[in-house]
Amino acid sequence: MNFKIISKGDKRSNKIKSTMKQYLLDFDLVYNQEEPDLVISVGGDGTFLEAFHRYIHRLDKTAFIGVHTGHLGFYADYTPDELEKLVIEIAKTPFQIVEYPILEVIIRGNSSEKEDRVLALNESMIKTAEGSVVFDVKIKGEHFETFRGDGICISTPSGSTAYNKALGGAIIHPSIEAIQLTEMASINNRVFRTIGSPLILPKHHTCLLEPMKEGKSFLIAIDHFTRTYDDVKSIQCRVAKERVRFARFRQFPFWDRVRDSFVAEGEQRME
Repeated sequence: MNFKIISKGDKRSNKIKSTMKQYLLDFDLVYNQEEPDLVISVGGDGTFLEAFHRYIHRLDKTAFIGVHTGHLGFYADYTPDELEKLVIEIAKTPFQIVEYPILEVIIRGNSSEKEDRVLALNESMIKTAEGSVVFDVKIKGEHFETFRGDGICISTPSGSTAYNKALGGAIIHPSIEAIQLTEMASINNRVFRTIGSPLILPKHHTCLLEPMKEGKSFLIAIDHFTRTYDDVKSIQCRVAKERVRFARFRQFPFWDRVRDSFVAEGEQRME
């Protein structure tokens, strides 16, 4: 099996990477940076997102697994003290594949027929440096509302525990193929009226955001990468046809991850 290890870059993560690499090579696995079957992320969720985007062109062939060395590793199954166990499992045990839905965002401009298609594991956030974001929001081609506010967050089910949760969005189990639209400080008055609640759209529903004024520039974040798009005509969001593949050597239910990440420590303090 071909493998690749991506480190957070700090001293601890680099040491774990070096140790894992040597162990796996000793088991006759092949270190392949171009076409890995398995990508091992050593760090936090930011490192995992970096790994996902580095191999986004191989989502149907590459699986991912994480070793947690940061403050919060929602995507990481293993801790550094389980390193030897993980190495043996990778070398000796066929892994199961668990697939999660991801987000497709298509940005179209007024002055060009070219469109940018990008994929997100967690979310896309749409803001502007020029005052408020003002969009006509269309769902399945029908006008739904006119939004004015700080911005809009569109998240995947696995990303629903990230920025979406901080905005008051729902946590969605990744077995549900959906995206979630969550408002960022919407303005509601006689002119602008929004639903005021997160919207959960199934995979066959497309959301289209159309700026009310031509020539507007937007800051569009895809996971932790942000880019400025000028003269935007529309931003289309839906569940992507691609999926992310996680390597699983043991059961780690989604709700256990949620509890351990957000609830468990508080429960211990209550005891």
